[in-house]
Amino acid sequence: MSELSWQEIRQQVYNRANGCCEYCQTCEVNTGQTMQVDHIHPGSGDGLDNLALSCWNCNNHKRQATDTLDPETNTTVSLFHPRKQKWSDHFEWIDNFIRIRGRTATGRATIIRLKMNRPAIVVARKRWVDAGYHPSANTD
Repeated sequence: MSELSWQEIRQQVYNRANGCCEYCQTCEVNTGQTMQVDHIHPGSGDGLDNLALSCWNCNNHKRQATDTLDPETNTTVSLFHPRKQKWSDHFEWIDNFIRIRGRTATGRATIIRLKMNRPAIVVARKRWVDAGYHPSANTD
């Protein structure tokens, strides 16, 4: 059996996520920006179970991090893991789908670390909601 090329792996990750960031749920079709492949646990290889589709913002702010502080408890917690955790267990949409709220320490910490509610994306989400393009059906 032959090894998959990086392009084939990337396409599988993209298809699995339906072209939407597995962290903030932003979809490539709305932004026009190419999604990136995030190594959930950097240094743990290119296996599909360690890869997640990510928008530039989430990938850039996550960087090498795998854990961070929960702002509510001030304890260190693991960041959201798209392969092992269900999005809706850790996050929920508020304010008519323009902001994400953490349901758990993991959710809260991930939102802060990845800056998932930065002002520019909140404005964009409102426009996408108004146009009927958001939210995607990927929240689980």
